[in-house]
Amino acid sequence: MGLRDFCEYETIKLVRIRSVKLGSLKWSINGTILAFICIMLIWNKEYQEHDYVVSSVTAKVKGVAVTKDSDLEGVLWDVADHSGLSQGKDSFFVVTNAIVTKNQKQGSCPEVPDSGKKCRSNKDCTKGYTDQKSNGIQTGKCVDFDWSVKTCEVFAWCPIEKRRVGPKPAILGSAENFTVLIKNNIGFPNFNYTNRNILPHMNDTYLRGCVFNRTTDPYCPIFRLGDIVQEAGENFTEMAIEGGVIAIQINWECNLDRLFHKCVPEYSFRRLDEKNSNKTIFPGLNFRFARNYKQNGVEERTLFKAYGIRFDIMVFGKAGKFSAVQLIIYIGSTLSYYALTTVLLDWFITTYVHPSCCSKEVKSNYTGKKYESVDLKQSPLYVSFVDEDHIAVVKGPFRKSLQEMKPAAVQVRRLHNESMRECLSLLQRPPSRSKDMEMREVRQTEENLKEHETNPPLWCRCGQCHPMPSLQEQLCCRRSAGHCISTSATFSRLVLDRQTLESVLLYRGPLLDLSQAHTSTKWLRHCAYSQYTQWRFGDVEPGSCTVIPSCSVWKIRERYPSVEGQYTGLCCEKRVLIKHDQGDK
Repeated sequence: MGLRDFCEYETIKLVRIRSVKLGSLKWSINGTILAFICIMLIWNKEYQEHDYVVSSVTAKVKGVAVTKDSDLEGVLWDVADHSGLSQGKDSFFVVTNAIVTKNQKQGSCPEVPDSGKKCRSNKDCTKGYTDQKSNGIQTGKCVDFDWSVKTCEVFAWCPIEKRRVGPKPAILGSAENFTVLIKNNIGFPNFNYTNRNILPHMNDTYLRGCVFNRTTDPYCPIFRLGDIVQEAGENFTEMAIEGGVIAIQINWECNLDRLFHKCVPEYSFRRLDEKNSNKTIFPGLNFRFARNYKQNGVEERTLFKAYGIRFDIMVFGKAGKFSAVQLIIYIGSTLSYYALTTVLLDWFITTYVHPSCCSKEVKSNYTGKKYESVDLKQSPLYVSFVDEDHIAVVKGPFRKSLQEMKPAAVQVRRLHNESMRECLSLLQRPPSRSKDMEMREVRQTEENLKEHETNPPLWCRCGQCHPMPSLQEQLCCRRSAGHCISTSATFSRLVLDRQTLESVLLYRGPLLDLSQAHTSTKWLRHCAYSQYTQWRFGDVEPGSCTVIPSCSVWKIRERYPSVEGQYTGLCCEKRVLIKHDQGDK
């Protein structure tokens, strides 16, 4: 492979079918594809470059409540009590229920049966032993927990918490009226753009009176906890007993184009934990904390097992801005969709056969035009019958004569304008030879033919063919019985006339020496082959192998015989004078 092999351009072969129905179907499919591309371009804003949100969140809870439980009756809970305990990143916690164990101090006391080990004597208890469920360290003594059961004594904060289930209703059920102010600052670094959920029109007066409402005020950053839980599809009173986790989702879908600029938050809510206590081990959300103090010099504490709702604030977002590069990439990627038109029409033409649209002949012709089978051992042969307007393409393998082979495809004969003018000028030129000389040549040819006269082979239709050595050469000039093309005046004038052939040879090779009989006869014979090929086949594709009928071949050979009397026959590899030729020695 040389350097010049890289300096080439290859293109795809296209087949044009003139059909109103197929043309309408093509434009209908193309129109549908174009509409789909445009809809997706606008709907999904594919002309935009995108960037994802970077955000920070802070939350501030407000509200006070008074407990009504017997252990904490009349106790006031403010922000420091109910929401200052478990602040996490992008989340806040509100206590809704609690189990209170008062006046705990370090000492020895019986373990709770659910957490410790039941015993009958001191032998059942191990001094210094503890486990995950235990509230303290065993002292090695077995003591009465109550009148019905004994447990191992432990060194712990006594008295030990005995209640396992939070009170119903929740002692801080009124927390549903608490409010939270969520401040969310976001940015899109690629576009150097920042914003926040407190919009420009929200002044201090507005924020003092607004509460989020999806219908009337969907952008207010202040939320009532009961409304949040309700938007998540839950009941605050029920959820407050065991606690849970609620997600506050803030979605920023921003269009940063100047004409269509929009960048405001959209809020949504959902529950994250499993609420069904029958299916979940340790449902809800709870934790313990203590408030320590000293009484009479002894350190004591009040233990709280707090149940509550944790609110996780999740921020999502994507911003888009017009980009010419992104638009070009989208258009380029969608151009491949138009290949569907070709696939569907090819399937329609080659599969669906109906007389009103695509007949079998059209299907065969289209298949032959579009798909070309390349056989390195056997090239397709092109055949032209005088009683048919088209050119037949025949492909091997040959198990019978070429005359009897069915064509794989047909082609329309295309005549080159220059070749047409050349042929017409030759036919209109007055003969320079006398009629007597032409008649003598014709009689001489007929005598030569009588010497080789045999019965025409079975595949002959004109009665002038001779037996041929190979199946590929067994071809007549006609498909059905009738006059032979070699008996026509045009054949004699265009193919056999010596002056015509000499003129063609000198036109193509001005310096040819036609004075030598041996060489000139060979040139004239091959020029006659060339004339017949141009006349009957017109412009065929380069590399095509055209077959001249047996009757015409022998007419030419008789007029311009080989001195040795040997002929090569059909040889597609040797081209003489033109590219589409059937040569011999």
